[in-house]
Amino acid sequence: METLDLNCEKRELGTKGKVRALRRTGMVPAVVYGRTRSATPIAVAGLSLKASVTTDASQRLLRLKASEPDLNGRHVIIKDVQRAPLTGALLHADLYEVDLTRKIQVTVPLRFQGKPKGVADGGILQPLVRTIDVECLPTDIPEGIDVDVTELGIHDAIHISSLRFGANITPVFDSDIALVTVLPPTVEAAPAPAEAAVEEGAAAAPAEGEAAAAPAAEGKGEAKKAEPAAKK
Repeated sequence: METLDLNCEKRELGTKGKVRALRRTGMVPAVVYGRTRSATPIAVAGLSLKASVTTDASQRLLRLKASEPDLNGRHVIIKDVQRAPLTGALLHADLYEVDLTRKIQVTVPLRFQGKPKGVADGGILQPLVRTIDVECLPTDIPEGIDVDVTELGIHDAIHISSLRFGANITPVFDSDIALVTVLPPTVEAAPAPAEAAVEEGAAAAPAEGEAAAAPAAEGKGEAKKAEPAAKK
């Protein structure tokens, strides 16, 4: 994965007003810390940070660019970001300093490749997991793990143990979880009780001609019964 530069500078902890004023200049308040470094408040360039916070590479390796010697050239990954609820604007970032010679655990996305055989038979591709944890050196962090789903039939699944990783990348998992499967075609739902009642009522209703004949027949019967009474 490519290492990106992140412009930054040290900052002093201040009031909410000072923090808002900092954001208006295009900077984002952040803190950098590590295994051997205490938390240091810094301000990072908002545009550079936004370019680094992407769905497909959320733990990209970054190199700090600063005028302060104790910050310049340090390598970090983004541990967490806070966003505004409505606008999604970046409000704060936690940066973790890494040692390029020590392995770390990071979360990387899965990228499903190909069209499954089961989909051609009417099935539906159903990813069960979108990301997995791996252990590697910071310089070996992959942008994603490719998963070939071409041979998946209906009810088939791919488990994490069957994936292929680079020589320097080790998956981290407790159980052999399924990552993706192909669901069977959906079955047409049975009609609701109300709909079924309407259909039964329609079937039991007499035809238009029958409905007209019934009252006429009843009328004739009444006339025949009334005739003897008239003769008496």
